[in-house]
Amino acid sequence: MKHILITGGTGFIGQELRMLLLQQGHYLTIITRNPKKYKDEAAKNQQFISWEDDLVAAMNEADAVIHLAGEGIFNQRWNEEVKERIYNSRIDSTRQLVEAMGKVESKPEVFVSASASGIYGNRGDEVLDETSSTDPEDFLAKVCIDWEAEAQKATEFGVRVANPRIGIVLEKNGGALEKMVPPFQFGLGGPVGDGKQFMSWIHRTDLCKALIFPLEQEDLSGAYNVCAPNPVDMNEFAETLASVINRPNLFRVPKFALQVMYGEGAKPIMDSIRMQPKALQVQKFEFRFEEVEEALADILG
Repeated sequence: MKHILITGGTGFIGQELRMLLLQQGHYLTIITRNPKKYKDEAAKNQQFISWEDDLVAAMNEADAVIHLAGEGIFNQRWNEEVKERIYNSRIDSTRQLVEAMGKVESKPEVFVSASASGIYGNRGDEVLDETSSTDPEDFLAKVCIDWEAEAQKATEFGVRVANPRIGIVLEKNGGALEKMVPPFQFGLGGPVGDGKQFMSWIHRTDLCKALIFPLEQEDLSGAYNVCAPNPVDMNEFAETLASVINRPNLFRVPKFALQVMYGEGAKPIMDSIRMQPKALQVQKFEFRFEEVEEALADILG
């Protein structure tokens, strides 16, 4: 059993991650903005604290830290204020955690600090692994570059740091599918944009396993891509989604429509990122869902 400190543990990804860790017998401390909201979920193996509580005391008990917290990037129109929140929510929270690590005698063994596939920028059909270059001129890429750099400062204290570069997460009741499925159900679904952009997707179940993986594999550190080994372009994704739920795939969503709705915030939806999870494959990580059809069938079937 490990004592694991988690941020973002009440969100779309964090809820399933917590359930998996509790099933494995670990003790969890979850940092959240409103711990009172989750008082009914507190138990002998799970407690909730706020960012204003004593993080040093919490860190001193932690064998591992998994950091997922950050302002959502989808479903809002970006302006300078939103972009500032997206950036600061990630950098500031990571800095708080690293500073707490520096003040404790008993350091966590590993710090799993999230990053995202957006670090590569819009790359067409180029196959990207962890050695591929990043794009510091792209806003989201710069967020991820600085986010990873802030987390890596924990290595100065002897803490092993792993940065999962997370692709598009698939599961119902959240993420990309929450917005994509309803139009298909009403017979109005179709690809977004020209449909040629690659989607590096991951089933949420495999994502949670991949977030825990560095706790089990002591030689896994640095950046690692978290996506299924078979990315697809948007045309194939839309066709597969329509087939799985037995609905038509007819109505293409034009790029300009997304730009009208979300402005610069449409870019993550339109960018083409074709990642390969090379580091996970080298470590013999076992994906439960390697093909998008089986993933969508499991989620929506």
